[in-house]
Amino acid sequence: MDFEKLQVWKRSARLSAELYKEMRNLRDFGFKDQITRAGLSVPSNIAEGMTRGTQRDKCRFLLIAKGSCSELRTQIYIGIDIGYIDKAIGHRWIQETREIASMLSGLVGKITNE
Repeated sequence: MDFEKLQVWKRSARLSAELYKEMRNLRDFGFKDQITRAGLSVPSNIAEGMTRGTQRDKCRFLLIAKGSCSELRTQIYIGIDIGYIDKAIGHRWIQETREIASMLSGLVGKITNE
């Protein structure tokens, strides 16, 4: 399956783009770099995993994407607490990371049972 057709890839790519746009003017370059890298890692690892030849490789990259999703969620919580991220936007992103992680778990399960 082409990764571009996966809803989990589309949603994670959209979230990554939102992160870049929202963090565009942030002067704390360390935080900005860390959160945008975590966000970019999710769709990137989905894409890489889905183009791998074996179930094991696919699942490994999807689990890395899920881990990056958790890393991103942690950074969003911190960003809200320190005032870098608007609460409403941050809570929407937190929910999106939860749903993406759940979708990734489902995809891993599907691939494992093929």
